[in-house]
Amino acid sequence: QVQLVESGGGLVQAGGSLRLSCAASGRIPSITVMGWFRQAPGKQREKVALMQTGGSTSYADSVKGRFAISRDNAKNTVYLQMNSLMPEDTAVYYCQLTTARLDSYWGQGTQVTVSS
Repeated sequence: QVQLVESGGGLVQAGGSLRLSCAASGRIPSITVMGWFRQAPGKQREKVALMQTGGSTSYADSVKGRFAISRDNAKNTVYLQMNSLMPEDTAVYYCQLTTARLDSYWGQGTQVTVSS
């Protein structure tokens, strides 16, 4: 069983920064993708940033230039550095892991609130 534990969420003023972390533990098979999604109240969950094991990344248009995803493959950990935060970034942020067998695992979510 794979467990994902997120940390780093909180309350920040607009223009501020936060860094999210997600550590995977347990019986972890080969990982292909780790990344972040978010869900705001009344909205669907959306992709924020993904990172392939080989290093390629993809970002939602709304966060390009402000957020940066990184991974420590040795520690099975993924990070999301969020800068220039805006109130519309307020959401629950979820870590996601996809294996080579296309199994997906999710963290419990961490709240990010950006005040104006």
